[in-house]
Parts: sequence; structure tokens; C-alpha cells
Amino acid sequence: MVEIMLEEPFELVLTKLTEECPKPGYMHSIFEVAYIVEGNGTQSVNNTTFNYETGNLFLLTPDHQNYFDFAAPTQLFFIRFNNFYLNGVYDQQLLQQIEIILKNAPQQSGCIIQNEDDKIIVRPIIEAIIKEHEKGGLYHKELISQYINTLLIIIARNIMVKLPEKINDQSDKKIVAILQYVQANIYHPEKLKGQHISNKFGISETYLGRFFRKHTNETLQEYQTNYKLKLIENRLVNTNMRITEIAAEFGFTDKSHFNNMFKKHRGVNPTEFRKMFFGFGNV
Repeated sequence: MVEIMLEEPFELVLTKLTEECPKPGYMHSIFEVAYIVEGNGTQSVNNTTFNYETGNLFLLTPDHQNYFDFAAPTQLFFIRFNNFYLNGVYDQQLLQQIEIILKNAPQQSGCIIQNEDDKIIVRPIIEAIIKEHEKGGLYHKELISQYINTLLIIIARNIMVKLPEKINDQSDKKIVAILQYVQANIYHPEKLKGQHISNKFGISETYLGRFFRKHTNETLQEYQTNYKLKLIENRLVNTNMRITEIAAEFGFTDKSHFNNMFKKHRGVNPTEFRKMFFGFGNV
């Protein structure tokens, strides 16, 4: 098994049309988008196999072994990212979309694009990226970055409409909508209050708590806290944002409150958590 390490924020790789996968098994840095330009076969992640065909797009995550088995001659296009990419993202909304991808990627399987309209949109975006990459004309790097950012937003949208963990296709549609609402507004504490959610979805605040716990096996507050903690962990590990910046983004006006909350659930404060990975911490 080969581990792929990148020196640049992202790397673009277009394989030749071939009958055999050029990299039969590998792992990579943060996450990777794999698009099927042409061909069909199977894609495996940790021994779980999915069929693929032309136009499919897969999200490949770190520390998972990925393998493509070609049933017909196949051409792949890869977009590979590393920590430098996240550090270079200054658009707050885009960074939040990427957080959605990183948080939910391990639970995603098969082709990531489920919306039929988005499938139509993705192909010309991929073709434009490949064309600019090969041509290398004026402002091609800037254009490629914009195309990739658009693609990531589409991926995030498709992840958001997928059924959340612990929810299946038999679940009440209202609980699915509430979970998606919480994920979309996790950076806006005022919109996550029980009264606000109950008003938005037409449920009494008293019943909302029972309704949420019945369908998810956890309280609304527990779900919000756990989801927020995962996003905070991503920021600590994958960006060089200062602790105070992360705290402010998640609605904490007091850094000590932020530190205490994180330590209560993770056993260490945010700076110590970051040092566990890199041996340093921005304060």
C-alpha cells in the first residue's frame, strides 16, 4: 500500500484510459475527489465494494485504503488536497462547506452526487478543470481554484441531503429536516435554541425534546455539542486558525468557556489537543 503525500495545497491527476488501475491500493493526506471520466467497474474502501460508471464521483478519505477494479477500460481524474489547502481558504462559507465534507466523509459511500441536476452540472465543471490544467493559460490557476471551490460546495450540498447517522429511509421526514437544519446552522447559536427550532418546525418546545430523543437516541443539546466538537477538532487539526478565532466562530464570547467546554468532553483543552498532533498550538 502506497501513502500519497502532497507538497502543494492540491494536486490534479488525470490517468490514461487503461484496463488496469495505475495505483491498486493507496492512502492519502486529507481527502480526495475521484471522478470517473470514462469506464465502469468497482471501487472498494476498506473491503467494502461499490459499482462505478462514467460520471460517478467518489469522496476518498484519509486512513482508508482505496482500490479501483476496472471491468472496462477506465480513465480517472483525481483532485487531492492537503492541510495547505484548508489554510489557504479565506472564504468563511466555503470553509464551513469543507467542514461538512470532512465531518461526514467517513459515513459516505458510493457515488457522492445523488441529486440528478447536480450530476449534470458536475461533468462540465470537471471538464473545465481538466482543460485549464492541461492548457495552462492566463489565470488558469485562479480559474481552477474557483471551479474546485464550486465543486466542493456541490459535494457539501449532496452530503447535507443524505440521511444523517442513526436515521434511515423509514424515519420521520421532520426529524431529518431538523438534523439538516442543525448542521446548516451550527455556526449560529441563536438559531439552535429549542424555542427557535420549535417555532420553525411547528413543534412545541416541550414535545421537541421528546421527539428528537425518540428518533436519535440522544438529546438535541447532545447532538449539537457532538457535531460542533467534531467540527472544532477539524479546525484544530487541519487549519492554523488561532484558538480565539475558532471560539469566536462557534459563538463563544469567552475563550475560557470554550476551553472548559472542549476539555469537559475531550479531556484536554484545545491547545493541548492540537499539540497531540503537531507539537504546537496557536492561542
